[in-house]
Amino acid sequence: MIIEPYTILYKEQLSAHVYLMRVKAPHIARERQPGQFILLSIDHDYGERIPLTIADANLEEGSITIIFQTVGYTTKQLATLEVGDELAVLLGPLGQPTKIEKLGRVVCVGGGVGIAPLHPIAKSMKAAGNQVICVLGARNKELLFMEDNFAAFADEVIVCTDDGSAGRKDLVTAPLKELCQMDEKPQLVVAIGPPIMMKFCVETVRPYNVPVVVSLNTIMVDGTGMCGGCRVTVGGETKFVCVDGPEFDGLKVDFDGLIQRLQAYRSQERRQEEQHACRMQQQAAVLEKKNV
Repeated sequence: MIIEPYTILYKEQLSAHVYLMRVKAPHIARERQPGQFILLSIDHDYGERIPLTIADANLEEGSITIIFQTVGYTTKQLATLEVGDELAVLLGPLGQPTKIEKLGRVVCVGGGVGIAPLHPIAKSMKAAGNQVICVLGARNKELLFMEDNFAAFADEVIVCTDDGSAGRKDLVTAPLKELCQMDEKPQLVVAIGPPIMMKFCVETVRPYNVPVVVSLNTIMVDGTGMCGGCRVTVGGETKFVCVDGPEFDGLKVDFDGLIQRLQAYRSQERRQEEQHACRMQQQAAVLEKKNV
């Protein structure tokens, strides 16, 4: 079987540090389900593999949509690629898909770049016959995206920003608590975003006995559970996000342990970014000399 190159078909900058790309990957587009992700590498020889959720798929085009934030070396490299460029590796779909069923009222909470993986889940929950309320949060208006996409199907969209530049000046936990306090409380909460945001969403709903599902984005290498880099403690047991997740019962996740593991490689990431910045400066200097 001949696999077509993973060609970038479309690129759009959604906010200051968030990008959307559609990539040719017909086999993944056919098989993907809400909640699943891919592992991506830019370079065959030295490229780091990073997990990215499949935000959407276009069967006619044979493409998948990925949305990412430039927070590390690889995502910053990825953001420099343009339409027509090819990715070295695209593995997927990986992970367990979201359990989509008719429950009644479902509240979907997305923070920052976590808004992207929330979209296909919320849309599928609505298609299953649920009342879907979406709470979207970011530090400011410039970092928000996809509000119109959610508004196209959701029963209600609540926007929160830290500085009040869009929607409510609140954390996403404020409207989440209000929804849990209503006579008709949610039958399910789905929360995706930074670990600390998901942790506080879980603690917000815990007193109300509302089930909450979180989607974890951890360090991954092989995507098969062999390396153990993505391990997390759930209900006192070791789980592997790449094969057992990425979604787990938020009430059972050890978020403190997860956050500690995610911080373990910060010094290496900083060194890599510094080296990359130095290389970029050197290349710019060489180009400047050529143009003189």
